[in-house]
Amino acid sequence: MPAATNWARNLRFSAARTVSPRSVAELQELVAGTRRIHPRGSGHSFSPVADTTGDLVWLGRMPRMIRVDAGAATVTVNAALTYAELGPELHARGLALPNLASLPHLTVAGACATATHGSGVGNGNLATAVRRVVLVAATGELAELTPASDPDRFDATVAGLGTLGIVTELTLGVEPAYEVRQRVFEGLGFPDFTRDAEAVLAAAFSVSLFTDFRGPVFTQVWLKERTGCDDLPAGGFMGAVEADGPRHPVSGRDPAACTEQGGVPGPWHQRLPHFRADAVPSSGEELQSEYLLPRESAADALVALAGIAGEISPVLQICELRTVAADRQWLSPASARDSLGVHFTWIPDTAAVMPVVRSVEARLAAFGARPHWAKLFAMTPDLLAGVYPRIPDFRAMRTRHDPLGKFGNAFLDARLAGDG
Repeated sequence: MPAATNWARNLRFSAARTVSPRSVAELQELVAGTRRIHPRGSGHSFSPVADTTGDLVWLGRMPRMIRVDAGAATVTVNAALTYAELGPELHARGLALPNLASLPHLTVAGACATATHGSGVGNGNLATAVRRVVLVAATGELAELTPASDPDRFDATVAGLGTLGIVTELTLGVEPAYEVRQRVFEGLGFPDFTRDAEAVLAAAFSVSLFTDFRGPVFTQVWLKERTGCDDLPAGGFMGAVEADGPRHPVSGRDPAACTEQGGVPGPWHQRLPHFRADAVPSSGEELQSEYLLPRESAADALVALAGIAGEISPVLQICELRTVAADRQWLSPASARDSLGVHFTWIPDTAAVMPVVRSVEARLAAFGARPHWAKLFAMTPDLLAGVYPRIPDFRAMRTRHDPLGKFGNAFLDARLAGDG
């Protein structure tokens, strides 16, 4: 059974009990017979998005499933499977997912429900790979959704924060396996970035830029490229120099936890994440926030944040800039717009961090920044409704399919209310 806290230990689940059904039928019975219930995945959320005062459902005891349909170019998996488990098995069959997040420890269902993403101007969030969802609805009945069968319900559900049912399996699109090389460069100045932000962000299949805001510079730039594509720059990158050895994004941390760098080719599932599946991801002791804003605002947003660097840097471990392609999902932070994600890894001190989070939100408000639902943020329901235009539609969808709010919680119910 998973711990009673989230991964960062800044939250303790308030569930009356944690249940772990061993079959879909058992899960259906649980859902039908309870007033409040919500699924939890790996616990890698920093907000109470997965909390409940009723039954907290862990699906790790359900039957394991990796079912490939080569003709349809899909794989069907059980909800609790992690990307760390799925990646090697797909690769062994000559297949791959189109992209991965920075850590592979996440469950597939949890990552998709929260619109978790990697990076790349042409890469959507992980839920954009979903072709079919099977879930237990509020009545306890099974529902199967595809874009063709019910496009609105599908687009609302696939990244629906677990509020429209408990997903039991997902079908994902796959493609032929590929290899990836990654290189790390150091010392890209903010002026070099702002001169042509679009070129920097599109310099490789996946681009991540890291800064600690202790100076006007990206301390590291991670470029990941599929082998056989355009070569990564050798020696330098827009004034930045190639690192002389492996690096961890957070200064002073052991890079042994990171995936291999230095341009050494390797399987997609061992290079697209920043962190190895057998290591503690990120810094291990942290809080996180993230905001997604229009990609064309990248340069202006960086300038705005640099203006409060003195406020950010004392509580910051590292900030990462990534890109996410537009998608159709109603509650995705990248819904209907190509986006820049500004991700903050903070020190593990909520009281010190939250005032800075509010300052960051004030600086990014002009760009229509959307907070990531599973990270820390301070935006009020009225402000959320202003940047998530499909919240009224989503609220209506919840009323239709979960009129008693069985899958909700205090955090979500308040923030999806659409008013202050």
